[in-house]
Amino acid sequence: MLRIAGIVRESIVDGPGIRMVVFTQGCNHNCKGCHNPETHDFSGGKEVSCEEVIRQMDSNPLLDGITFSGGDPFEQADVLAEIAVIAKSRGLNVMTYTGYTYERLIAGIPERKGWAELLKLTDILVDGPFKIEQKNMLLKFKGSENQRIIDLEKTRQKNEIVLADI
Repeated sequence: MLRIAGIVRESIVDGPGIRMVVFTQGCNHNCKGCHNPETHDFSGGKEVSCEEVIRQMDSNPLLDGITFSGGDPFEQADVLAEIAVIAKSRGLNVMTYTGYTYERLIAGIPERKGWAELLKLTDILVDGPFKIEQKNMLLKFKGSENQRIIDLEKTRQKNEIVLADI
């Protein structure tokens, strides 16, 4: 089961192309000025099955990808990795937003269930906490200047962070 705040069946503002967006419930970052503060409470939202999320994903043949947002998706990385496997098998790309930095995610892999799997299945990672003092409404697919949009496939190939060209 996955605890979510909600699902947007079609979005063009949460990543490239037409995307289904899963807003997870639960976040420890509590960024000042967060766009989704209602997603912070780990007991809020509702529980849905992976099968329900996949059913909704499969019902739209126009999707280019699926986006995991939140909350922080890495708080439920193991469950989201199950959905990402299916999304990838359907030819969809996976974009994940997180308040953690990529470096923190890599360092936390030994202690955190599912982090390695979700990172491996994510094509585009938007990392870093939202910082209201660096807010910029003109940025594409991110809210503050400190956040990065990382191409994880190229990052893995080069063994250094490669920003996505989107």
